[in-house]
Amino acid sequence: MKKAMLIVNPSSGKEEALDYVQEIEEILIEQGYVVSVSQTEKELDATKFCQSACKDEFELVVSLGGDGTLHETINGLIDEHHRPILAIVPMGTVNDFARALNIPLNPREAVQLLRNSQTRKVDIGTFNNDYFVNIVAVGAIAEATYNVSPEEKTKLGPLAYGVEGMKTLASNPSYPMTIEHDGELWEGDSLLFLAALTNSIGGFENLAPDADVDDGVLHCYVIHDINVLKLPVILTSILTGKLKKNNDVTYFKARNIRLSSPENLVTNVDGDEGERLPIELGIIPSHIEVMVPEKK
Repeated sequence: MKKAMLIVNPSSGKEEALDYVQEIEEILIEQGYVVSVSQTEKELDATKFCQSACKDEFELVVSLGGDGTLHETINGLIDEHHRPILAIVPMGTVNDFARALNIPLNPREAVQLLRNSQTRKVDIGTFNNDYFVNIVAVGAIAEATYNVSPEEKTKLGPLAYGVEGMKTLASNPSYPMTIEHDGELWEGDSLLFLAALTNSIGGFENLAPDADVDDGVLHCYVIHDINVLKLPVILTSILTGKLKKNNDVTYFKARNIRLSSPENLVTNVDGDEGERLPIELGIIPSHIEVMVPEKK
């Protein structure tokens, strides 16, 4: 018999995640799976549950929760010899990884993908000794997103991050950065550095339009030290997917990056606070297999 593990964050989706458990179980049983349900209670539970599923050679792991639950689940997959197929039922505020894979953001619709056998192998980013699936950001704007309250997330959704970021952008706090990438070097003052694995960043699906989940590179943007008069132009570039064409932005693709600064800068990794600089980034091409909608 095939085995599937459902990893549930009961607090996700306005605490509505548990409402979908029975339906998911019924669909998986119809598909011939024996189903185990594991509920997270604390940090890293999803990682430990997923590692257990790998060691016991489960065929499928389903992440039912927000971006944090998904991030932990994927980290439980990466280092294992046996890696089950990953299915995603998004219940978060932004759900960038699901957006990039065209997985429905409506949980009820996403659940129905469990009847589907279409999969796609995707890249994984390395971050020092950790991993990421969407983005690493450095700068005051990246740090500002930690100030978004749960109430603001519920009320505004992805826009909450944009509002907080624009507040910080208006104060124009830039920092000196040194970026070494694939034998090349960028040095200067930067408002924001982004390394993207997918086209969706903070819910903005046009920010990195050239990034694909399996193209084997990191898509990087360095917003230079600019004056406040240029902020509307930067914002327009972000919204229209033309950020890399802006004269005040350096864009490059890379497989290996080392980022440092004399300032005490903290990183944003997939929406959560990460380690402080210096950091090293890399990529593992086509490393995990994810259930996706069938191509039309």
